[in-house]
Amino acid sequence: MKCGKCGGQVAEDAAFCSKCGTPTNAAPAVDEADDTDEAGIGVTRARSNARRIASGGVTQKQETELWSGTFSPLAMVGPAVGCGVVSLVAIIGIAMFVNETTAWIVLLIVLGLLWSALGLTLLYRRMTVRYRLTNYRLFHDTGLLARTGNRIEVIDVDDVTVHQGLIERMFGIGTIRIASSDRTDPMLDLPGIEDVRTVADLIDSTRRAERQRRGLHIEAI
Repeated sequence: MKCGKCGGQVAEDAAFCSKCGTPTNAAPAVDEADDTDEAGIGVTRARSNARRIASGGVTQKQETELWSGTFSPLAMVGPAVGCGVVSLVAIIGIAMFVNETTAWIVLLIVLGLLWSALGLTLLYRRMTVRYRLTNYRLFHDTGLLARTGNRIEVIDVDDVTVHQGLIERMFGIGTIRIASSDRTDPMLDLPGIEDVRTVADLIDSTRRAERQRRGLHIEAI
């Protein structure tokens, strides 16, 4: 073949003319197929990395319920004891100092309202409070007609504390306070929890397990 510039003879597989140095059409072409393959591999890896980042760099597990509960009737033992003491003192006082029919009728009405309010409070809380814990989230739903649902990622939980009164300690019930980075409820109280310390330990161990699964330090968030 001839050089297009000087007309000299050039070998067919030569990349340049031996006389003038002009590049010929025989210059080795870039293997576009290989580049395309490498680009495809790069895109695949990028997408894979993006999925790992979105999932915290770990394989997602199925969400499993670990515990569920509601407001325990034992949480009303303390108020019931208080009402009992007030009722006893009122009965003794009227019997010793008044002892009139009208006073007894008034006392019965007042005590009936007092105990009815106590029973209705327990019924309302039993119907409107729901707790549920999974390996990923803590659910706290309240309300009867209009319900409010709180959802806290267990990985966002920073601290779990238990609050108990004297009578509550006797029956193993209490309130769990959750401190978290949740914007809606950074301090969430879960009252009326039966076997409260076991439940608190379960919440704490669940958040520790989730943080360790994602490769985070316990106090990293």
